[in-house]
Amino acid sequence: MLYGRTSEQVRLARLLADARAGRSGALLLRGEAGIGKTALLDWLAGTAAAQAGGEITGDGETAGVGRELRVLRATGVEPEADLAFGGLVQLLWPVQDRLNALPEPQAAALRAVLGTGREQRGPDRFLTGLAVLTVLADLAEDGPLLCLVDDAQWLDRATAEALLFAARRLAAEGVAMVLAGRDDPGFAAPGIPELPLPRLNFDDSSRLLADRGRAPALHSQIITESAGNPLALIEFDAARSDRPHQHAPLPVADRVSCAFRARIDGLPDRTRLMMLIAAAEGRGDLPLLLRASELLGVDLGDLAEAERTGLMYVMDGTVTFRHPLIASATYQGAVLARRIAVHRALAEAATDPDCRARHLLAVVTGPDQEAALELAAAAGRARGRTAYAAASGLFGHAARLTTDPRQRASWLAEAAVLALAAGHAAQAGRLAQEADELADDPAAGSRIASVRAAVAFELGDRNEAAHGLLARVGDAAPPEASGLLRTAAAYGWLAGDADAVRTAAGRLATGAGAADPLVEGLARLCEDDAENGLPLLTRFLEGRPGTSGTRDADEQAVRMLALTCGLILGDDEAALGLASAEVRRCRSQALIGELPYALDVLAQTQVLAGRHRDAEAAVTEAEEIARDTGMRRRLVRLGAVRARMAAIEGDARRVRELADATPAALRTGVDCALVLLDLGLGDFGSALTRLDPPPPGPDRYTWLSLSTAADQIEAAVRLGQPERAEEALRHCESWARATTAPWAQAVALRCRALLTDRPEPYAQALHLHEKGGRPFERARTELLYGEWLRRARRPNEARDVLRSALATFERLRAEPWARRAAAELRAAGERRVAARVPAENPIDRLTPQELQVVRLARGGSSSREIAAQLFLSRRTVEHHLYKAYPKLGVGSRRELALLDLG
Repeated sequence: MLYGRTSEQVRLARLLADARAGRSGALLLRGEAGIGKTALLDWLAGTAAAQAGGEITGDGETAGVGRELRVLRATGVEPEADLAFGGLVQLLWPVQDRLNALPEPQAAALRAVLGTGREQRGPDRFLTGLAVLTVLADLAEDGPLLCLVDDAQWLDRATAEALLFAARRLAAEGVAMVLAGRDDPGFAAPGIPELPLPRLNFDDSSRLLADRGRAPALHSQIITESAGNPLALIEFDAARSDRPHQHAPLPVADRVSCAFRARIDGLPDRTRLMMLIAAAEGRGDLPLLLRASELLGVDLGDLAEAERTGLMYVMDGTVTFRHPLIASATYQGAVLARRIAVHRALAEAATDPDCRARHLLAVVTGPDQEAALELAAAAGRARGRTAYAAASGLFGHAARLTTDPRQRASWLAEAAVLALAAGHAAQAGRLAQEADELADDPAAGSRIASVRAAVAFELGDRNEAAHGLLARVGDAAPPEASGLLRTAAAYGWLAGDADAVRTAAGRLATGAGAADPLVEGLARLCEDDAENGLPLLTRFLEGRPGTSGTRDADEQAVRMLALTCGLILGDDEAALGLASAEVRRCRSQALIGELPYALDVLAQTQVLAGRHRDAEAAVTEAEEIARDTGMRRRLVRLGAVRARMAAIEGDARRVRELADATPAALRTGVDCALVLLDLGLGDFGSALTRLDPPPPGPDRYTWLSLSTAADQIEAAVRLGQPERAEEALRHCESWARATTAPWAQAVALRCRALLTDRPEPYAQALHLHEKGGRPFERARTELLYGEWLRRARRPNEARDVLRSALATFERLRAEPWARRAAAELRAAGERRVAARVPAENPIDRLTPQELQVVRLARGGSSSREIAAQLFLSRRTVEHHLYKAYPKLGVGSRRELALLDLG
């Protein structure tokens, strides 16, 4: 019987009903210890079982017999909070036979987690979350699935990440996931709806006590002491004696723990020892408990008194405390010497090496090389399962126990690398600094320097990332030095730090004896020497398949830069190919952590190609993944693409919202969008001065700032101040001469035409635009040429180019530009120029995710293949197709293949 939980029961019953109807959902129950979270989970499991038999549910309704509902349960265990994937093993062990149905990379990931395979894991820790999502969806094919996770605040980090990743991506599988956790800021579940559990009011508390047989005259005192906490009500009632209770100035949970401790202290010593063994072991593994107890001279019979008093249960081969607070009270109430003795016995009795390592950690009190080696081995196994947080902690512990100073530095460096991989940048920085103070090996020093640079970059100190590496180059051996310099140049460029790029280039040319084309090319661009810099970047990209000279630790920074090189070069087709290939690589290898950046670059190329809906879908997916995986800084960087699209469409409010949300260090892209917005809305003064002076060094060659030079030239001419456009024109023409992109040369000619007021450059520009690329820029050239032709009293020619410009602006929903083109058409004598809604493109009816699913389905991918690529379940993919078909007017994949989706 539950008291005071009617609304919570209704909410949970609705979640269960949705799962039976094929809809998925997740919910987190939050509340203090003893508030009744476990009782609600038990009630939900019982309700599910009753509904399966057509019995009465908790809210009074009768459920008919449907497909069998499966329940999976797991409970976080405090002593196992650092044991990699301990919670996931609990949850999935009963269904390990379903792993073979998963795509192979995902199956290998879960086999590694469960210890049932020898497969090597990939480098992406989020692959496990994807595999969990897929296996849950696969189980739901047989019938609705209920996942219950108690004491979520004690889940190991790897399990929590995997479960939350899956929970946030549930949609149409028929899976209900309910987690229960304490009000603990250490357990965050962004994106998961939360249901806080309040304390019971006086009436509900009185009902509970009355049902326990307590006289009404005593209710008030017990309720006051318990403050409405259900467990406290029960325990204070059970412990009541003739002496009056004093209201202690302690939190309710602490007072309940004290009550438990008092009860435990009254038990026989052998019972307390046996309870301590169970509390230290944590998992309730009866065979292990019996082996350890034998070493300490006690046995299972000594638990009889604990069972009789209701503190513990022994059934089905498992030893369980009635409430986690009892286990905590047992452990904390024991003296240190006895706790160490118990952990030593458990370590000796353990057959699992990871379990043994965990108990050894609680035994050693000083340097111990043998224990350090065992902990390092356990760390290596955790690393192999991509449980990077756990592996980092274990390497850190091993480092503090080893007697070998060089080994200590090496393990601390590895702990730092893994902390960074786990998303704990600040912790990685502390570990790397500690390792740095101990390292005396150049190779180790280089590795530590790379970690510290990556930490600085991730935490926002982008300049320090480059300069920190440059400061360490002198201590590194030649191969490591080259890698550090290239990475320093990459960080310098991405940070807009021209000095760092120049320094790296100079040292590479001097030390390596031959210039690096990537770094030298970037350095030339920092000097505004596009004529010599761009060919070097082209050479770098052409040789990109052979990247063996770049060290793995630094590869990601260089890979990020390689993706942007196509945009710097103005070769949109090549940039689209590079970004698409990188997205495919991330999808095929389930590199979820690297995917947001690749999607960001892909979205940039799609905006330039006029494919705004595709760009929106890519950015939306990147944002969802960045949010799901905790990459908060990546979320901010994605704003430039949305700002560009909003500026083209004239959505001033949206552009300014994005600008306000973007830190100053990352504002260049959004500021460029503001310049375009100003120009489109006719605010030429703001357009000209917003980026005056222009951004220095690398920021002058971002994909947006190059277009912005043309925007500022137009603003200067319209203000009647052409002299203010000279520097921007020089920059624009220099870059256009160095690139082979026809659209770039066309834009430079357009700018020259504006300043000279001559028609020939316009005509030449339109001829180049016919070769393709950047439809928005072509329409702008047509608009300006049409204006010139109208002023030159050549209305027939003006109308031809203005109609083309208007059609493009309308297709792109570029409202301010379409208004200008329509006004010019009317001025050129067009009789019927009305505000036209462009012909609806079928893809405009789709959500971003529906669009991605439809494009892949149209390309021939199966639902399972689409699910693997988009990190969804197969059922969710089919749900999106089901919703998309009527919007597109088709009924099958065969009909879908015949559609022109643009």
